[in-house]
Amino acid sequence: MNQQVSSSDDKTLAMVTHLSGIFLGFVMPLIVWLINKDKEDKGYLVEQSKEALNFQITVAIAMVVSWILMFVLIGLLLLPAVALANLVLCIIAAVKTSESETYRYPFTLRLIK
Repeated sequence: MNQQVSSSDDKTLAMVTHLSGIFLGFVMPLIVWLINKDKEDKGYLVEQSKEALNFQITVAIAMVVSWILMFVLIGLLLLPAVALANLVLCIIAAVKTSESETYRYPFTLRLIK
């Protein structure tokens, strides 16, 4: 879906929403999506916040699985890998949205449609 950016405020908020995943997890994307999901003029922002929300839910699931697997030592390698992937992919998403591009995270469960 190639939504047009409706304003620079939407582009900035989409960028901040992606970056917030590094520190706040799925909280900020959830709030932005819930506030704007029914507004027809916010298509780009809704799409990007939904994408960030789906990715952060996937990261949360991966963190829980990694924590559980720490008891068999695999999680010791998996937990930092998930955290690093979250950091790198959130930064890439923020850069793409700052350029008014739509971004889709790889390896993401699309739970919110």
